[in-house]
Formats: sequence, C-alpha cells, structure tokens
Amino acid sequence: MLGIKRLGLLAALVVLGLAPAAAAQAAVQPSTQDTQFVQAIHQVNLAEIEAGNLAQQKGQNQQVKDLGQRIATDHTQVDQSVQSTAQQLGITLPDKPTADQQAVLDQLNKVNGAEFDREWVTAELAGHVQAIQAVQTEISQGSDQSVIQLAQDALPVLQAHYDALVALAQSLGIPVPQVSGSATPSPGGTTTPAPGGTTTTPAPGGTTESPAPGGTSTEVPTPSGS
Repeated sequence: MLGIKRLGLLAALVVLGLAPAAAAQAAVQPSTQDTQFVQAIHQVNLAEIEAGNLAQQKGQNQQVKDLGQRIATDHTQVDQSVQSTAQQLGITLPDKPTADQQAVLDQLNKVNGAEFDREWVTAELAGHVQAIQAVQTEISQGSDQSVIQLAQDALPVLQAHYDALVALAQSLGIPVPQVSGSATPSPGGTTTPAPGGTTTTPAPGGTTESPAPGGTSTEVPTPSGS
C-alpha cells in the first residue's frame, strides 16, 4: 500500500513538473499578427518569384529582364528564411499567392513587348509598396523576436527593389505611385509608406484599377507632376 502511495506521489510530482513546461510551450506560440505576417510575406515571395521569372521570359527591355532576375533571386533567398521561421514556430504556410496576386500574374501573362514592360514595372512598384507597409507594421506591432527579425531583414531588400523600380520607371517614362499619408524615406532617397499610410498606383495609360502583387487592388490616378 505504501508503495502505491509513493507511486501516486511521484506521478503527481511528474505532472507538476510538466505543467510549467507545457505553460512555457504555450507561451511561445506566435501571435495572430506574427502568424499572418509570416504567411503574407511568404505569398509575396511566391508572387515576386513568379513575376521575376516572367520578366526574364517576356521582358522586352534588358533592364526589366535584369531586375526581374534580381527580384526572383532575392525573394527566393528571403523565403528560405521565412520557411525556416515558419517551421520553428509551427506556422502553416499557403502554397500559392493570394487571389489578387494571381490576378496580376495572369494579366502579365496576357501581354507582351513594351506593354508587358510597362505593366510589370507598374505592378511591381505597387506590390513592393504594399510589402514594405507589411514589414513596417510587423516591426512596430510584432511580438515574436524571430518574426520581427525576419521583417527587419526583408525591409532593406524590399526598399532596394523599390528604388530600382522607381529608377527603371523613370527611365522608361512610366508613372511612379504617389504615396499619401505618413511616409518614411528609403535608403535610396525615395519615399516608402509607413504603417497605415496609403498609396495610389498610376497605370501606364490613364485611370483604371490595378491589383498589385502585394495584395488588394489600388486606385490608379493619372500622375501629376511626376
């Protein structure tokens, strides 16, 4: 009987010993913000890799082809870190871009030559603005340090792409998105939106709506003074 009591006591001690460990494991679960960011940046990477490959295949301008290759390569590298972080945190990643991102890719598949170059640059500008907004939001509102670090590492890559896209757009005579709301300067001297800022995306030929690789569609005004 005494042996049974001792076994019961040992069992109770084991359970008590496991309770803090279980609580600690639950405490490290990523927040909704962190989870959604990891999933969203993965979809951005999927869309940008495909868009970069399309630029290499269909671009008429050599600068478009070269920048497409750079974007595809960089987003492939960024996504390796995203996948590693997701695995460590137990976050399930989507296996394809968002519906809006896919709509942009489908549209790019329909055009060729100079028209492709214009639409690709315009879509890439809008997509990178939205991606920059997402990483800035994670940096300011995220809670898991590994996810925040992921955003901090991705930000200069995205800003470098945006600066290169702005320069390419200007050289090809393509309007650059006008950023409204609060904004922060990027390393190259251009302006990138801060979290909560909005952006409008000019299309090559007038006022239409154009979904961007980074997410939802944005209003497209005729450019003024740029």
